[in-house]
Amino acid sequence: MSATVSVKVPSATGPQPVTVSYARAGRGEPLLLLHGIGHHRQAWDPVVDILATERDVIAVDLPGFGASPGLPEGLSYDLATTTSVFGAFCEALELDRPHAAGNSLGGLLALELGREQLVRSVTALSPAGFWSDAERRYAFGVLLAMRHIARRLPLPLVEQLARSAAGRTMLTSTIYARPGRRSPEAVVAETLALVRATGFDETLRAGTAVQFTDDIPGLPVTVAWGTRDMILVRRQGVRAKQIIPRARLVRLPGCGHCPMNDDPALVARVILDGSR
Repeated sequence: MSATVSVKVPSATGPQPVTVSYARAGRGEPLLLLHGIGHHRQAWDPVVDILATERDVIAVDLPGFGASPGLPEGLSYDLATTTSVFGAFCEALELDRPHAAGNSLGGLLALELGREQLVRSVTALSPAGFWSDAERRYAFGVLLAMRHIARRLPLPLVEQLARSAAGRTMLTSTIYARPGRRSPEAVVAETLALVRATGFDETLRAGTAVQFTDDIPGLPVTVAWGTRDMILVRRQGVRAKQIIPRARLVRLPGCGHCPMNDDPALVARVILDGSR
């Protein structure tokens, strides 16, 4: 089921309305799925059906990405604001401390929701925020290049490339270790999502100063990293384990930055095990 909900978020000039688009499936304890920068909720499609057998799965589009409109004037695309948005989102949907799983920016956001005790468990797949300055600059450079290239490609060319495994590799090998597994329709849709992401630039700017430095006591935390992640290198997972000592650190063999596509069964198992 695809839907939208409008929530009120505090700002310097009073509460501001923010609309969030989401899709919901399955039954069981609630599980919130948070995608990365420039992506959309359909990034989770390879694992949703598996997760939905045991969880009430709510996959969201972050503000300014996918089908969610950008934030209103007066609200920043920083971590505090986005955390407030999803705290209000969970309240509006009457989700009592859902489990949270996120990838990249979504992984950082899931960890922040955990730090604020707004969720009951966290599974972070290649989360942002555990980088050195040089690693952050490299990752941001890759992301900006991806968006620049996507914006210059005419849609007919994107559609033509997506029809072959070689073309899908050209379009998505930065984020997937096994890009040929992605469907042509999904590759076209996520290329368009990257092009049309109104929150991209401001989210990236807000991320310049982000560093996750706090432990998350009192709830289960899993940090998982693909061995073939080309954006956030896997040694950042070791840093995450040092900062969150009780976290379960999981290796995802043969997976890239967005592992949900590369090994759906493994990723779904990691999320389900981490949200018991």
